[in-house]
Amino acid sequence: MTWLRAFGEVVRSGLTIEETRLEPLLALRAAAGMAIVVGSALWLVSPAYAASAALGAYSAGGATFQRTWRPRKVIALGAGAGLALSTFVGYLAAGRLVTFLPLLAVWAFVAGMAWAVGPTTGIVAATTVGSMLVTVTLPTSVGRALEHAGVIALGGVVQAVLILLFPIRRWGAHRDALADALAAVADYARRLRHDPTAPFDPEPLMTARDAATVTPSQARTRPPVLHGPRGLAERIRPVVAALADPDVGAPAEGPGRDRARELLDAAADVLDAAARSIRIGTPAEVRPGSTDVLRVDEEHEVLEGPARQAAERLVELLGEALEIAGSGDARGRTPTPPGPAGAQFLVRPTMLRLVPVVVRAVRRELRWDSPVFRHAVRLAAVATLGYLIATRLPLGHSYWAPIASVMVMRPDFHRTYARAVARLAGTLAGVALATGMVRALGPDAHVFGALAVVSAGLSYTLIRTGYAYSQCFTAAYVVFLLGMGGQTWEQTVPERVVLTLLGGALAMLAYVVFPAWETPRLPGRLADWLAANGHYAAAVLRNYTEPNREHHTDLRRALLASREARAAWQETYDRARQEPVRPRGLTSREAQEAQEAQEALKGFGRAAMLMESHVPRADSRVVPEAERFAEALETATAKAAVAVREHRNPDWGRVEEALHSWEDAAGYGSPVVRREAELQKRALEDLATAVSRTPLERDVGSAREEQRVQAAVAAEGDGSGPAHQGG
Repeated sequence: MTWLRAFGEVVRSGLTIEETRLEPLLALRAAAGMAIVVGSALWLVSPAYAASAALGAYSAGGATFQRTWRPRKVIALGAGAGLALSTFVGYLAAGRLVTFLPLLAVWAFVAGMAWAVGPTTGIVAATTVGSMLVTVTLPTSVGRALEHAGVIALGGVVQAVLILLFPIRRWGAHRDALADALAAVADYARRLRHDPTAPFDPEPLMTARDAATVTPSQARTRPPVLHGPRGLAERIRPVVAALADPDVGAPAEGPGRDRARELLDAAADVLDAAARSIRIGTPAEVRPGSTDVLRVDEEHEVLEGPARQAAERLVELLGEALEIAGSGDARGRTPTPPGPAGAQFLVRPTMLRLVPVVVRAVRRELRWDSPVFRHAVRLAAVATLGYLIATRLPLGHSYWAPIASVMVMRPDFHRTYARAVARLAGTLAGVALATGMVRALGPDAHVFGALAVVSAGLSYTLIRTGYAYSQCFTAAYVVFLLGMGGQTWEQTVPERVVLTLLGGALAMLAYVVFPAWETPRLPGRLADWLAANGHYAAAVLRNYTEPNREHHTDLRRALLASREARAAWQETYDRARQEPVRPRGLTSREAQEAQEAQEALKGFGRAAMLMESHVPRADSRVVPEAERFAEALETATAKAAVAVREHRNPDWGRVEEALHSWEDAAGYGSPVVRREAELQKRALEDLATAVSRTPLERDVGSAREEQRVQAAVAAEGDGSGPAHQGG
């Protein structure tokens, strides 16, 4: 991608309105908290204190809108405490550049490294850098600095108290995450009716798992309806895929296919009803026609073999979903997952026990090739350089330049540039709006305080619709806040625009000078995904050899690792496609190769998922031939991952030998499992074709694919194709 095209994508992304559900009640509560502290400070003390109070209340309120599964009141208290600490420490070093600049550099570096913990922590940490830059201009002594720090912390306390006293849709985000997971599986079932090999994005299931990880105190107050349905969605997904797949499930045409479509449609209807029930906390109705479909008649059922097994399993699972849809929030009626009491919830560390977790996460990123580490270095350099340049300009409020840089910078190129464009556009619009109102109303501290609160409320309301639109009202809020302190618009408006432009330009330039491009990381991410998929497929096969609790636990861990590796690849690939720098940028051919490799690995993972849907119970007949294939598969994918990292072609000779040995075994063990193993081998061959390093090897791969198709057609013609019965 060229720089011109990349910048066009940046502008479009920065100014795009994101479709999201607004949360006006949450915005109103956060604005009310800000109004309480600002009004009290104006009435009891002075506009300077009101400015400090507004900073704490506004930043703490904004922190509660970040995507996190911890209680919002904890986030508000943490943000207020961090802002207060940075304010006081900044004042102690203020007055001389020789002391303040090193502190600013170290604080900004630590804030950048906070991205190792997660986006929410990184964003909140960036606001503390802004607090340090702003409030060093307010106090005049250590005692006054402590007072201002206390007022800032008070803003966070007020927001936390309001959250405690006026809870709005408690567990709402957790409910949405779980409902989205069920709705995603429902949508998957509908798409399978028309496309039996339709892809499935596991992100909603990953988000639901993240939301289900709670602290012990949260587990005591979590609604019963949030306990079990996530596992239900996980179990239904491979079953509907196995039912729809023409290779191992219902036949491609005929009454069996019609019956499968009926079951898939009924499954989607039931899952949607369960999602609605969880989202709103009340029972949801299911169409009578859907419940009628969910009956497997022993005598007249048209599905046979593995397809019938999948149908019976699906009906069993949907019975649990029907119970969820009809129970709503009724305590004691919602099904809970099986297992010991201590295993009923995923444990999230408390804030105190989170410290060693944070230390380990940061330590892992302390390396030169880490995007988080390079982001921290850029953040520290730009913050200090921006402050130094701005103090030398004949303008006031020099802190605006480094604040603009710190708040727009992200660990990747695209989001940094998009936010820089959005911040400039939002600032220009917000400053123009606020300036017109200031000129029309005249100087009045109380009026400006009220307008600042209103602007903050509008900023909260639009915070998830796009950075530019939220930033518009944030800029207006700053103008009103400074007007409340007695500064005229002629002083603030030109400075705000010029310094915001300077800060955004420094942030964009920093990524050009010291980038962290994602394109060179693609082979490593692809290799990680390949190895994780290989371990997952081997774990599934071992459950056919010896189905026990230990192998089932290993299967679950392997599945989660495979999803994480896939998500890491997808994020890296999406970012690499937006990078403009050559020769590191993706060419059209490299992008096509990456896309083909991605589709091949998705097919490999899907084949393993289909195999998982037929995993035998502990008392069922096992498939001893699966163990050798599992060993070959895991070993070959691990070696192939090394080859992909080193830009060599993978070798699947050991997998082919194991598959031939399986074919030579008496009885084949299980025709369905054997067929799924063939699908895995075919996906690995497609991967080898996608990552081939020479055009000749690509031609050979295409020829092999054509030969496979011709052989399959010939096999179907003489009746020697793979069996669809048994299992």
